[in-house]
Amino acid sequence: MIELNPLVELIIMNFAVGLIVTISLNIEVGYLRIPQFGRLLAVIVGAVIAAAVPGRILALYLGLPYGAEYADHMYNAKIVIQINNFLSKNLLLSLAVFILTLVLAALAGGVIGYLCAYPALRLKGSYLGITLLTFGEIVTSIAWNYQPLVGGTAGVYMVNPFAFVGSGSSSLAALITLTIAISIYIYAEILARSPFVRMLKAIRDSEVASEVYGKNIVKARAQTLVIGGAIAAVAGALWATYTGRMNVASYTRLTWTFWPWAFMMLGGVGNNLGILVGVLLFTLARTAIIQYKYVITSVIPIAAEWLEYILVGLVIIFVVMFKPQGLMPEKPTLTLPRKAIEEIRKRVEQEQGRL
Repeated sequence: MIELNPLVELIIMNFAVGLIVTISLNIEVGYLRIPQFGRLLAVIVGAVIAAAVPGRILALYLGLPYGAEYADHMYNAKIVIQINNFLSKNLLLSLAVFILTLVLAALAGGVIGYLCAYPALRLKGSYLGITLLTFGEIVTSIAWNYQPLVGGTAGVYMVNPFAFVGSGSSSLAALITLTIAISIYIYAEILARSPFVRMLKAIRDSEVASEVYGKNIVKARAQTLVIGGAIAAVAGALWATYTGRMNVASYTRLTWTFWPWAFMMLGGVGNNLGILVGVLLFTLARTAIIQYKYVITSVIPIAAEWLEYILVGLVIIFVVMFKPQGLMPEKPTLTLPRKAIEEIRKRVEQEQGRL
């Protein structure tokens, strides 16, 4: 197995996971204008599922402790080491565990999205945004304080489904995550051209007109939150699997809610290609700050790690002031191919000329 350069691996992983989360956000915000300030909720649910479920299933199968002892910091490392040693010799089982992890995370994220749809029916604007933000804080607090779930403040080690490749497991995880991110991007592009998203944009632009034409706004919101939640949960599971450890403290509102908002605003709300560009630019900028932090620190009078926060803040301010639609604004979705539209236009012009 080829091992990637650590810097390249970090760029790939940050870009891939950032793209997945931001696409999930764009589906809800860009297409339906849901004020999704609780993106952390689905992400951390996916990470918790990845940390708590597959390892316990394998521990049960191998006759190892799988209850509260599994999440105890005194036993967790020993249990996970034995599980990884077992997986390193079973390629098919390892792949099955990885697929099962993503499926369970997506299902859990979808359920969370559906539950969030209930307040979305009755609340709008900032009230809904604050409610979704609060939901994320509730789940984070539970995972942080309930030790038997994922180790509480100490966290737990993750089962490594790529242990069969040895030292190159993290590089393989990064490449697979990138593949999944590209697949989700393609799915989002197909979805953006579907009648479903055209309906979402119609609801976004005018709920009254959509209701007049018989569109079920309640159902549309629920479906959108389910799709967005499932995709975001997959990102959380992928990140936890890559890092090899689930620690609730690393899942913050800044990283998993406000950064994706900044990515989306920079690239262009409602434009998947713009989001890809926004995530890539931010990833490269953050990586450059990390790589050259000592040089930067010698030039500026502040610690380099604060530049990430300054960067995000400045981008949001400048985008709102000078480029509110982002670098690549949303384009109107055509219901017919351009060639067909041009032919219809020519026919209309010919008929008008005859008249």
